[in-house]
Amino acid sequence: MTADTSTATATDYLNRLTAALGELNLARIADWGLRLARSSGDGRRLLVAGNGGSAAQAQHLTAELVGRFQTERPPMSALALHAETSSVTAISNDYGYEHVFARQVRAHARPGDIVMLMSGSGSSANVLRAAEAAREVGAVTWALTGASPNPLAALVDEAVTVSAQATSTVQECHLVAIHLMCAAMDAAVAAGDTAAAGDAAARNAAAATVGAALPVPPLASASAPEPVAERRPAAARGARTHLVVVGDAFLDHDHIGRVERVASDEPALVVSGGTTHMRPGGAALAAVLRARQGHAVTLVTALGRDAVGDRLRTLLDEARVEVVDLGLDGPTAVKTRIRAAGRTIVMLDEHDVCPPVGRESEKALVAARRVLMAADGVLVSDYGRGVTAHAGLRAVLTEAARRSPLVWDPHPRGTAPVPHTAVVTPNSREARGIASFAGGDTLSDDVEAARGVWRAWGPVQVALTRHEHGAVLLTDPDLPPLVVPTKVAAGRNADPCGAGDFFAGHLATMLASGQLPSEAVTSAVSAASGYVAAGGPTSLEHPADDAAPMAEIVNAGPVSAGPSAAGPEEAAEAAIELADAVRARGGTVVAAGGCFDLLHVGHVRLLEQARRLGDCLIVCLNSDDSVTRLKGPSRPIVPAAQRALVLEALASVDAVLVFGEDTPDEAIRALQPAVWVKGGDYSGMEIPENELVSSLGGRTVVVPFVAGWSTSSLIESARTP
Repeated sequence: MTADTSTATATDYLNRLTAALGELNLARIADWGLRLARSSGDGRRLLVAGNGGSAAQAQHLTAELVGRFQTERPPMSALALHAETSSVTAISNDYGYEHVFARQVRAHARPGDIVMLMSGSGSSANVLRAAEAAREVGAVTWALTGASPNPLAALVDEAVTVSAQATSTVQECHLVAIHLMCAAMDAAVAAGDTAAAGDAAARNAAAATVGAALPVPPLASASAPEPVAERRPAAARGARTHLVVVGDAFLDHDHIGRVERVASDEPALVVSGGTTHMRPGGAALAAVLRARQGHAVTLVTALGRDAVGDRLRTLLDEARVEVVDLGLDGPTAVKTRIRAAGRTIVMLDEHDVCPPVGRESEKALVAARRVLMAADGVLVSDYGRGVTAHAGLRAVLTEAARRSPLVWDPHPRGTAPVPHTAVVTPNSREARGIASFAGGDTLSDDVEAARGVWRAWGPVQVALTRHEHGAVLLTDPDLPPLVVPTKVAAGRNADPCGAGDFFAGHLATMLASGQLPSEAVTSAVSAASGYVAAGGPTSLEHPADDAAPMAEIVNAGPVSAGPSAAGPEEAAEAAIELADAVRARGGTVVAAGGCFDLLHVGHVRLLEQARRLGDCLIVCLNSDDSVTRLKGPSRPIVPAAQRALVLEALASVDAVLVFGEDTPDEAIRALQPAVWVKGGDYSGMEIPENELVSSLGGRTVVVPFVAGWSTSSLIESARTP
């Protein structure tokens, strides 16, 4: 490398760093410094957590606060959670590394304390668990992260994000933010001690200190309104959220009759008798479904000045949905379904292309901005008729996406999501179109399609819906996805119309209430399944108090080989033969691995969900010696032969293969599973078996897990008097 090349590389690096520093939210950093000064004076503490380089910076911050940064001031109680090495190792050993910060937060944090979390990716499982624990105990949550959107930024009360590609640049910006925050704290403490103006002087001193540090526009004054780019705190779990639905609305007609003959003069079904029902459609249906679940809902849409538009307004008013009408230059669209024997025979779509938004929409656009800025969550229900293409509305949506979680439900004729969208929810067909991917509808194809959507629209989390097979959540194209399977019980009343709207709306409200994307997608799959089984849109024909329950309806229907008294070698041969036979007839072989010592509800749910992903499930079970090497001399509690027998007795398990190595690599090579399943505690983490499974043509996935269950905690509980 020449000297000129080295200089150019260094210059380019510094230019990228300068650009990233120029985008730091200095107003928020100054405010954090001020609030640290107040917290120190009130006796509250700061807990900081991070991994790797972020851990080093967390300890750097606490050292500055317990000691001093530039000027003399009282020390502040501040703890870097990773530095508690005995606690870290004990918690990791007993509960798993994903709980290492959360358990300390529950132990040390009190209401009003501040928990600051640092993560370049914003997706580290142990940091996300810590954010959840902080919310549970009533602590304030802050985060320093990389580019948004990311799970951590969506979960905490406030975040400072760094839009840089290089991790090193993100970390350097975080260090600058830490020093600016400490400087602002010093200035606020000094001003509070000497100025009669008190808080006002402290705020001005903090802002001036930070504002002078970098060549960026000056900070807003203390009396200025809240910047629109600041993210709203998530609503408390279980609280009534305010959801804003944006998109194309139309009126749905469902004509339900009966078919008893075929026309005599041409091959056409004859529909006789029946009744016609009118209901909101498109984004209007998504809004009504959320309102029926008890949420406050505002619909931003465009309606025509006609009888159809008037009827749709009436239906929305009856459902208690507030409407912001941008206005159409043409008639309101109508869709009609002709149904018989529980099936749709034909669909009529009037006014397929939505006219442009009318000229009188400026006042309505101001109203739309007002409700979007106040929303806990936003759902864009794009039906390709023009609303989401409106330039002014897209600008407002971009602002809103920086303040609260925005879910974008796309359409083949629609527009791309706005920047900072949290999650997109295409179905399998839509995802293949977005990704220009010509695959089929297998799980592997759907995962590839989701990756294609991420590449086309990313960085964005992709929740790909798989119709009756559940959903796939992809947060990072280089990591295994979360697969949430389901199986809806078929029935005469089952109607999938609106299932995608129900899924996306439920997902948006769960994110708005502070749930992790993995939790929200799992809940949305369950809720959408119940909606379909309860009759889909026909449930809207009943008063809200009498509506059919939306409980999850699951029918796994596995075919298991049942318990076996065979020895481990014979059982292994039987498992391999089963895998070969299933593969030979075109079926999908699913495998999962683990110790399964003291089988508990978390294991059972993992295996049930894994079985739904294919045509057989084979469990790779650690031998006794293997468990001892992994867990210590006191384990296993239950010998391998008995563990295998218990597993084989489960309806979800078809065979068990016991392996003696520390890893299941040889077992995986023998079985060659199409799907290798891990529990949800691996979500967002590298999985050791992933490379091997991929080299054999398989796919590694993660399924949801039951929180609060682990063999180690069960053993500890049993030992405690």
